[in-house]
Formats: sequence, structure tokens, C-alpha cells
Amino acid sequence: MAEIHVIISSCDRNVGITTALRRKPVLVNFTSKLEQTMADEDEVKLFGMWASPYSRRVELALKLKGIPYEYVEEDLSSKSCLLLKYNPVHQKIPVLVHYGKPIAESLVILEYIDETWTNNPILPQDPYDRAMARFWAKFIDEKLLMTTRKASVASGKEKEQAIEEITEQLKLLESELQGKEYFSGPSIGYLDIVASVLVFWFGNLQEALGVDMFTKEKFPIIFGWIGKVVEIDAVEVCRIPKEKHLEYIRTRLEAFKSASK
Repeated sequence: MAEIHVIISSCDRNVGITTALRRKPVLVNFTSKLEQTMADEDEVKLFGMWASPYSRRVELALKLKGIPYEYVEEDLSSKSCLLLKYNPVHQKIPVLVHYGKPIAESLVILEYIDETWTNNPILPQDPYDRAMARFWAKFIDEKLLMTTRKASVASGKEKEQAIEEITEQLKLLESELQGKEYFSGPSIGYLDIVASVLVFWFGNLQEALGVDMFTKEKFPIIFGWIGKVVEIDAVEVCRIPKEKHLEYIRTRLEAFKSASK
């Protein structure tokens, strides 16, 4: 009644009580819109793409932390205005939006998630272990995945050389995992999430390329780790559908070959 009284007392001299009462729903509507805007800013949104291992790793972190979020699928051949707005520098996914503020780049997003939601920490608490986790995460993104992309589009001796490099890089990664349950120690953590590309993406790419570089016989420790990881519910939910992914990779490879002719 107080709100109605204020409206009437401020308006009855000019427009009368009836008109003033009619205006109350406008204020209520404005209030509801304001509340909705505030709620939207509190929401967590992830702009991603189903076949992206970088997008999947962010989803996995959110699920392991139990963070509710809205997933927004992007068509990278026709990027949305929101994606361009939130990531004007690289115009890529993934982008996490929290409190209306965007964070880009998957490794940066993982650290933001861990620092913002402190339950179920994914980064090591020890400074040295944390530094090593970051080192190996960059190794995966800047060495292993870059060489794998090179092998995907190369041919002949260049392709053979790239595959040899991948093999050596996987050996180094396996040495880091040796004697551990997970890369992060006794439980899944930051480096396991980054390395989930080996679970979500690597095997499918190998099959699409028709090469034999990543097998259980060559890398038993990594495949033992994969066996443990896929038993985690959050990981299974985030896995990329194999047949759909194979078709996607083959279509991309064919498009690249056609464009390079």
C-alpha cells in the first residue's frame, strides 16, 4: 500500500487517482525487468562448440565443481553477435560469461573457475605443483595439439615427421603420469581436465586420419589413465559423440584438401 500511496500522492493533482493506479503495473514491470537483469548477470554462460576439446574441458570443470550454467552452442561458420561482442580479440570459443563479464581462452577460464568457486579445487595447492601443472598444460596446447594439427594437414615425409614428433611428445607426457593415479595426483584435477583432449578428441582424429600413432600398446600408462577417467560421470557426460565427431573431422579434412588444390 505504501507504493500505491506514493504514486497517488505524486500524481493525483495532475492526472487523478484512476490514472495513477493504472501506472502501478508499469513500475512493477520495470522492477521485474530489473530483477531479471540482475539474475541474468549472476548466471554462468558458456559459449562453446560441441566438437571443440577446449570447450569440453571447460564444461568438464563446471560439472566437476557442480556449477549450474547455460550452454550456448556456436556455429563457427556464422558466429553470433554475442560471441563477437564477448571475445572481440580472437572471436573464438570457449567464452565463459559470469556476472555479465566474459573470460576467454580455456586455460584462463579453468583458473578463473577454480579461484571463483573454491569447492573441489582443481589446481594444486602447492606452488611448485601448481607451476608444473601450468607447464604441462601449455605443453599439451602449444606442443602436442599444434603438432597434431600439423600432421592432420601434412602429407608424405612432412606427415611422417609430424607423427614422430607426436609420439615423442606423448612419451614425455606419459613419463609425467607414471606412478600416479591421475596427472593431478590421487584425484582428477586441472592437468587431467586439460589432458582430456586425449579422451574426447585424440583417438577420433587418429581414426579419421587413418594413422596408428596412439594405441594402448604404445602408451599403456596413458590408456590406463583414460580407463580411470572415463569412469567419472562428469567425464562421460562431456564425451564427444564418436560417429558424429568422425564425420565432422572427415568433412573438415576434405574441405581443407579441396581448398589447398
